[in-house]
Amino acid sequence: MKTPRSPSPPSSSSSSSSSSSAFPLRKARGLSPFLFTLLAFIVFVVTLYGQDFMCLLDDVVAGNPSPRRKWEVEPAFAVGKKPAGCDYFSGRWVWDETAGPLYEESECPYIQPQLTCQAHGRPDRDYQFWRWQPHGCDLPSFNATLMLESLRGKRMMYVGDSLNRGQYVSMVCLVHRLIPNESAKSMETTGSLTVFTAADYNATIEFYWAPFLLESNSDDAVIHRVSDRIVRRGSINKHGRHWKGADVVVFNTYLWWMTGLKMKILQGSFDDEAKEIVEVSTEDAYRMAMRSMMRWARKNMDPRTTRVFFTSMSPTHAKSGDWGGEPGKNCYNETTPINNATYWGSDSRRSIMQVIGEEFGKSKYPVTLLNITQLSNYRKDAHTSIYKKQWSPLTAEQLANPVSYADCTHWCLPGLQDTWNELLFAKLFYP
Repeated sequence: MKTPRSPSPPSSSSSSSSSSSAFPLRKARGLSPFLFTLLAFIVFVVTLYGQDFMCLLDDVVAGNPSPRRKWEVEPAFAVGKKPAGCDYFSGRWVWDETAGPLYEESECPYIQPQLTCQAHGRPDRDYQFWRWQPHGCDLPSFNATLMLESLRGKRMMYVGDSLNRGQYVSMVCLVHRLIPNESAKSMETTGSLTVFTAADYNATIEFYWAPFLLESNSDDAVIHRVSDRIVRRGSINKHGRHWKGADVVVFNTYLWWMTGLKMKILQGSFDDEAKEIVEVSTEDAYRMAMRSMMRWARKNMDPRTTRVFFTSMSPTHAKSGDWGGEPGKNCYNETTPINNATYWGSDSRRSIMQVIGEEFGKSKYPVTLLNITQLSNYRKDAHTSIYKKQWSPLTAEQLANPVSYADCTHWCLPGLQDTWNELLFAKLFYP
């Protein structure tokens, strides 16, 4: 079979007219709109998720398990198992005067004044007497001795925003009474890191301020009220280097992402003179953070000896219309939980819960989800409301209308966040 001949180039002696007639020249064409759009999309995806592709390539080269393969190891710290079919996070709130709070507000000197509701005049204590009752099983009783003994020689760290700091302080309050010697315990804050030290146990319980987990322009632990929030892509190691060596890590991030429908993502460095910033949907940005967190855990935590938790979104109660209350009101003066099993507040974005479910479903590392969102959605009564330290003097208009300055985001201690730690305790020791 003969190979087709290629046409010979025109000779240099041929006239221009004969050349153009024999071999008509095609005009150079630019990229078609479709091809240009496709290439732009590919560049965007690689830019946004490039680290995930590189991480996957690293895993293939290193012979690490497939992304769909789960770690088949006994969870570290486990001393038992939950009853079959028991879901700790599905249940109801039960009034229980005999139970009461696990500690008294006045007995725990580590609670920030933003959370000490009794000291700031809250007239009732009802919010402290509601007990979470899972359907079909019981929540294991919190055992401070087991917790501290298990942390002997170890580090436990909470990483995230002020809501995670509230859960951190709750844990410190739950265990510190086992250390009667005041000189054997201490709490110190340096920059973004707060450390509670139990000297007799050679143990620390720590909190690290990182509201996005990734590097952002809101990372100052004191001055971080930035309206135009920017998160730097692929930057989890900026903070993650401080988390290395922890034996139990509890992450959270949600509230700070809720600035609208879009988030600004920095491609380079905050030190760059000309900054390259792209806007993506909040869901895509949040997915990027989840993947970074999972990747950090996979590279830095050994599932045979350590545990990683993620606390889902903490709901707010700023719109009384959500639960059928008087229009224009909020959590102020609310003293009972919402008694509607299907209630879901409008400020709890379901699309974010969907992202969490998708990313946890395909995670290569066993991060334990503390799904506190639904059970906390019921607790419109448990917020600090107006009963907290106010950092700025209140105006006459505010004082005349407490609804205008009620904090319906944070929670009184003792209170709801102790239940979050009871759930953490259950999943840590009875997974």
